[in-house]
Amino acid sequence: MSQHPVMSAVQHLRDLSETAARAADALAGQIAEATEMTRECLRGGGTLFFAGNGGSAADAQHIATEYTIRYLRTRRALRAVALTTDTSALTAAGNDFSFDEIFSRQVEALGRAGDLLFVHTTSGNSPNCLRAIEAAKALGMKTVALTAKDGGKVKGMADLTIIVPTTRTDRAQELHLAIQHAICDAVDADVAHA
Repeated sequence: MSQHPVMSAVQHLRDLSETAARAADALAGQIAEATEMTRECLRGGGTLFFAGNGGSAADAQHIATEYTIRYLRTRRALRAVALTTDTSALTAAGNDFSFDEIFSRQVEALGRAGDLLFVHTTSGNSPNCLRAIEAAKALGMKTVALTAKDGGKVKGMADLTIIVPTTRTDRAQELHLAIQHAICDAVDADVAHA
């Protein structure tokens, strides 16, 4: 017999809470490092770039908007770009090159040394995220990967890899966004007091 919808929702929240607690314990140092990388990029006049596929693309767009518009505090706008939103660039790169190049072509055009690329890839194996990291590194950009499971191929490529302790895609995406919000909150506090 299936579980009542309310109980199913409650169990979802309990499971999420347990995974979040494990992530907080395991990843505090890496989140602090990503926060410092973000601060350093923005203090130097750099741009934050965000990429991902599917739900992770939505997360990339969401967090970029928190920086450019505002998160919890009103402060100056910060330089952030979601590489997931320009349908002309995405479809041209996908058509003229391949889907693997949809982010890397934009990084090549817009990125520069001192910028920071965040990729969200729950598997750690999304070819377009891997290619974006390669393109960013060629320009002297720093890279952070948010992933899950065993970290996948991205684990050996990004300057910093944050591996959420779950094998579930939905949990990983929920926690990637929570981690990004924590980073943004710390950056907001920094900018508000600058």
